[in-house]
Amino acid sequence: MAALFGSRVRRLRTEAGLTQAELGRRTHVVSTRITQIERASGAKPTLQLTRALDEALGADQLLVELWPYVYREAFPDWSRKFIELSGRAVSISQYAAHVVPGLLQTEAYARAVLSLDVLLSGEAQLEERVAARLGRQERLRSPDRPSLWVVLDEAVLRRPIGGPQVMREQLTQLLDAAGTSHFGVQVLPFDQGGHEAMGGSLTILTLPDGTSAAYTEGADYGQLTEETAHVSRYAVIYDRLRAAALPPFMSLDMIRSAMEGTYRGANIPSRTERRRLAQEQLQQSGGRRLRGGAGRSPRHRPRA
Repeated sequence: MAALFGSRVRRLRTEAGLTQAELGRRTHVVSTRITQIERASGAKPTLQLTRALDEALGADQLLVELWPYVYREAFPDWSRKFIELSGRAVSISQYAAHVVPGLLQTEAYARAVLSLDVLLSGEAQLEERVAARLGRQERLRSPDRPSLWVVLDEAVLRRPIGGPQVMREQLTQLLDAAGTSHFGVQVLPFDQGGHEAMGGSLTILTLPDGTSAAYTEGADYGQLTEETAHVSRYAVIYDRLRAAALPPFMSLDMIRSAMEGTYRGANIPSRTERRRLAQEQLQQSGGRRLRGGAGRSPRHRPRA
């Protein structure tokens, strides 16, 4: 894909009668950077540079549309199908065991998380993966954005990845996102004890045709399943996690407390109180299951 992208840039540049140096000046990079892109060598272009190239060459979004496929190569093989389905999903429900989900990460937090991979080949690959992760977030700002509901393990809030400032910025972004209509967040506190998803993170994707997929992920593995019976089992696990987690308004208070560095344990209700609140939520929603986001409860239906 990088080679295809480079050949398209070269053809468009030639048709426009521009030299590499002239295109570089129009996109604010040196001519050798244009050479690297056209030869598919060196670091892949960022989304910002891709947009500049698209505009300078009058590509009518062709290069921007190719960019996600170029960057998909930066991800491990086992995660590429999941990324593809995520890009089409109408609803995404996630349980995050260790870190803030990639779709919600700040650039600094993403860099801190990705730099922990012992298999990284170097700084160039790190920057490729950071750019790719941030690029996936573009869909959350598009008109066809999916509904997104996230359950964060309390460990996600307590572990200061990247240092206090990076963590504060990340939690601030979470709170800002919670003010939008398509996003919801809950926190699963430590006092809930063990649960069925402790081995890693879990994501349920609902696709436009009504089918669903489930993705489980650990530090160095990922497994995607589209088999109806397995997806249904993971969907039940996710529903249990949501039922055990703090209600959204209490979750936001817990995130604020973590951001301020002062956990106010007195504001965390007892298990009995949480069960009562969960029952009230069910009654207010007409008895619907607690899955989905922002007023939606997507159902997992058998595939046609």
